[in-house]
Amino acid sequence: MAMVPSFFDNRRGSSILDPFSAFDIWDPLKDFPFTSSNSLISRENSASVNTRIDWKETPEAHVFKADLPGLKKEEVKVEIEDDRVLQISGERSVEKEDKNDTWHRVERSSGKFSRRFRLPENAKVDQVKASMENGVLTVTVPKEEVKKPEVKAIEIFG
Repeated sequence: MAMVPSFFDNRRGSSILDPFSAFDIWDPLKDFPFTSSNSLISRENSASVNTRIDWKETPEAHVFKADLPGLKKEEVKVEIEDDRVLQISGERSVEKEDKNDTWHRVERSSGKFSRRFRLPENAKVDQVKASMENGVLTVTVPKEEVKKPEVKAIEIFG
């Protein structure tokens, strides 16, 4: 950003508008109780908001991919509840604070997260597989083969 002059920074003496230069100091959610860039306490509640999960359906399976950077597979749980509810949960620990540290920005989330998905009727919940590589959790739920209806020709009389 330093290469782009801004109305918000008159020290450069430029008249070119950089609409993004103020974002480093402007926090549109600062007054809401669930998040604040200035509070370490609120970090513990923000992980569920930041847990991104993709769900795609292939001809063979339902595939879920979750970005969980910095987590080990031991810190993540994958469960099937109530017959067909997939739950992905875990906890990201808060970084230990040192009294000599000065925090300038806290953006990485920590705390517990949990996401739930109702699986369709064709899901084989007894054959779910999960793997984790490079901070990406992949959950594969195989699908039952769709049986094509038998077509029986009926002879027409008359």
